[in-house]
Amino acid sequence: MIRRTFLAVALVSLFAPALARADEPAAAKDDAAKDDAAKQGARILMVTQSAGFKHGSVTRKENQLSPSERAITDLGIKSGLFRVDCTQDVKKDFTKEKLAGYDIVYFYTTGKLPIDEETLDYFINDWLKQKGHGFIGSHSATDTYNNDKIYYEMIGGTFNGHPWNAGSQITVTVHDTKHPAAKPWGEEFTIKDEIYQFKNFEPKNVRVLMSMNMEKTKQKAPYHVPIAWVKDWGNGRVFYISLGHQEDIWTNEKYMESVLGGIKWILRKEDGDATPNPDVSEKWNEKSKADAKRL
Repeated sequence: MIRRTFLAVALVSLFAPALARADEPAAAKDDAAKDDAAKQGARILMVTQSAGFKHGSVTRKENQLSPSERAITDLGIKSGLFRVDCTQDVKKDFTKEKLAGYDIVYFYTTGKLPIDEETLDYFINDWLKQKGHGFIGSHSATDTYNNDKIYYEMIGGTFNGHPWNAGSQITVTVHDTKHPAAKPWGEEFTIKDEIYQFKNFEPKNVRVLMSMNMEKTKQKAPYHVPIAWVKDWGNGRVFYISLGHQEDIWTNEKYMESVLGGIKWILRKEDGDATPNPDVSEKWNEKSKADAKRL
């Protein structure tokens, strides 16, 4: 049985464990709950359903939230900026009617989710293009709807393997240190995680915030590997970060600050440039080729 979660911030303390319960809806419908939501700020629908490979970071154990769900839920509580509803049942919780209650949709998903085509089309081509709405994808959000062109055009690319397996240490260069989703990392950092490479990635359509630095990474490849990017989608906003495979990433302070920065940018609480920067991808593609030859 798929367990779903309804999290009301007004009923949860910072230290109380949040449980995923089958008998609680992902979104309240009564007027009192709506008034409470308004007081609590923005609302995020976090989808962690797996129709393909299931990551440990989205696996619920003993009726508790998964590591990623707990991290984003706690982030909302501690920041006081938003509240989170987590679901692993999109058939019931990802509908046109329920989307009306949210500002941001957050995917940590895999495969072709059982969202009907009409609802998916509405989400991507209508809801997400509205001002004030946004989409965040972590890690395998790009390993979702792999063959759906409108989805990978929206998110910015498609998973195309991970030559850098879990636990691989890489060095990442930050291209835009002013963007709130990238600023927490500084100019450069090292991290251990599983790292994706992409297909259907169009540099002209995204602003790359961070890239793998092949020169300073042991396992090299002769091509550009972006780590995070942002883009406008109509009047809405999209933020994707490929990190997040390992469970300990979700307790990484800078990762959580980065996600919070992305949320603030989507909600227009902080400014950040989303102008595409294809010159960065071109430069780093050439740089990676040169770095790989030094093997």
